[in-house]
Amino acid sequence: MPHKHAVILLIFIALGVFVGAFCGWYLGESMLQIEWLGKLFLNALKMMIIPLIVAAVISGVASMGDIRKLERLGGITVLYYISTTAIAVFIGLIMVNIIQPGAELNISGGVIPDKVLGKEETGISDILLSMVSPNLVKSASETKLLPLILFSILFSAALTTLGEKGKPVLAFFDGLNEAMMKLVTWLMYLAPLGIFALVAARLGMAGGGEAFLNEIKAVGLHVITVLSGLAIHFIVLYLVLFFIAKRGFSYLTTMLRALLTAFGTASSSATLPLTMECAKENKVDERALRFTIPIGSTINMDGTALYEAAAVMFIAQAYGMDMSLGQQAIIFITATLAAIGAAGIPEAGLVTMVIVLQAVGLPLEGIGLLLAVDWFLDRFRTTVNVWGDAVGAAVVHRFLPEARNP
Repeated sequence: MPHKHAVILLIFIALGVFVGAFCGWYLGESMLQIEWLGKLFLNALKMMIIPLIVAAVISGVASMGDIRKLERLGGITVLYYISTTAIAVFIGLIMVNIIQPGAELNISGGVIPDKVLGKEETGISDILLSMVSPNLVKSASETKLLPLILFSILFSAALTTLGEKGKPVLAFFDGLNEAMMKLVTWLMYLAPLGIFALVAARLGMAGGGEAFLNEIKAVGLHVITVLSGLAIHFIVLYLVLFFIAKRGFSYLTTMLRALLTAFGTASSSATLPLTMECAKENKVDERALRFTIPIGSTINMDGTALYEAAAVMFIAQAYGMDMSLGQQAIIFITATLAAIGAAGIPEAGLVTMVIVLQAVGLPLEGIGLLLAVDWFLDRFRTTVNVWGDAVGAAVVHRFLPEARNP
């Protein structure tokens, strides 16, 4: 996308967010009438995800030539994602111990929310099983990206061993990737209207500004804890970008379109096409962005991991249960692992939180305390998730030996 068009589009997307928030705040439920516009934009983004991921990963892995280079690329990517996710959880635990958001609530009893009913038996083994699907078509229809990415990596690795026979297939996926990126560019011109409708309708669903403020007041310290933790981690990721990836403020400003879209859609998967487009405009090596960002949209959930750690501690405090250092260590480990299994869709963190709560023996009914403001916090943690993916692509680019570093 030409630089002038990108700047104009960024301004209109930002206006879409702010005007949507203003209209949803003051016009309330009447804004539900335009919800379909937001869903139309969101569905159009999701329509791009599967072909884009498959084409990007296959062409990206194949472009390395020697498949042994995948070990270096994959090693750097996994190390970055595990490290930043662990840092996010650590920040969440520190903030919740300092602020003590649930200390004075004294909650008892409650009902398990419908959103997590039937998920009581979910465990870490389910995350590992989710990596391999017996039906890729079903996984694609449910936007379960991890098995598709794993299959694409293995399929591309197999193609690179076929010599001349594999070249036509690789050329097809390379062309498909370019075509999908062109479609993403076209679709982005609808982003301001779509994001406006999504934000306005969601605030309208909450009953408008006054009703939303009442929801916030009930768990205000929890909101402050999560938002302050996410802000700190956002800065930490910027420092990683600056000192390790050797990139500056211009990288962040170019990524703003993706970050605002992440805020509007509350879905890192739906934002994936734009995240890749913005990384490409930042001159990130194609191999790095095609491999790192699709994987990141599935397993690199820094914001979700931080939120889950803080939320679980909040529930413990609200129920008057003191978490020892050992139990907090368990929260640290399980929140890091559970975030990997959080699908890049709105409010998926609530489901994976079941794993963390069960690991330390906390009641699932406590999730009900979070529902009123989860949709609001979800937008901020999704933005941090996408920012983490973008920084990861720049870090991996920096350590690719043949890449041209800025």
